[in-house]
Amino acid sequence: MPDMRFHIRWPDGSRDACYAPSLVIKDHLAVGQDYPLDEFLALTRLALGIASERVRERYGFPCSRAEAQLARIEETARRQEPGTVYVEAFEE
Repeated sequence: MPDMRFHIRWPDGSRDACYAPSLVIKDHLAVGQDYPLDEFLALTRLALGIASERVRERYGFPCSRAEAQLARIEETARRQEPGTVYVEAFEE
């Protein structure tokens, strides 16, 4: 199962390289696109949940790295002012 990173810029200007255990993130986010913070959270919850479920189907357990990444995204989002998250790049 191919994994990847998606690079984002938060509303405060900080940047993150986020992990996904599947390319499914490309079905939910687009490079060069700004997403309102709440929409970004909803899309990453959905995509990382699907990716974790694919790992469960293949290996019999969910992807702990995807769950940890989502927790980090949600924690960082709580510290942000309202604004948009910009998707800078995908890295396979």
